[in-house]
Amino acid sequence: MTALDLAKRHIGIHELGSNADHPLIQWWLSLCHYGPDSPDETPWCSAFVNGMAWLCGYARSENASARSWLRIGTGVPLAEARPGDVIVLKRGTEPQPGPEVLSAQGHVGLFDGFESGQVAVVSGNMGDAVTRALFRTDKVLGVRRLA
Repeated sequence: MTALDLAKRHIGIHELGSNADHPLIQWWLSLCHYGPDSPDETPWCSAFVNGMAWLCGYARSENASARSWLRIGTGVPLAEARPGDVIVLKRGTEPQPGPEVLSAQGHVGLFDGFESGQVAVVSGNMGDAVTRALFRTDKVLGVRRLA
């Protein structure tokens, strides 16, 4: 089973709200050195990818920053992306710094192909859940191959 297959099995996992925390999201956060009682409202897109990488035995960023993934694995051009590659995206209002600025905000998930001229990504913390969503290609900061 690939990291993308695992990620798709988690689609629908979501934050539980202010009175409870999802234990799986908390476990993913623990892979980024957060404590076991971290609230599931903590930004967790990178934690989700760390969880999928951990389960597959791949290198991990061990960091909650989406852009931390720009240093993991091998960079590949977007045109050569394969399902399951890590895709790092810009997030927030423009202008955004390029991939050389690791401390800026971003979003990270697993590439699931091209659709309608956009990239399909399975990621955590989109709408407070694991989802599959489309993003414009100009939002892509980098594609990283882990295996």
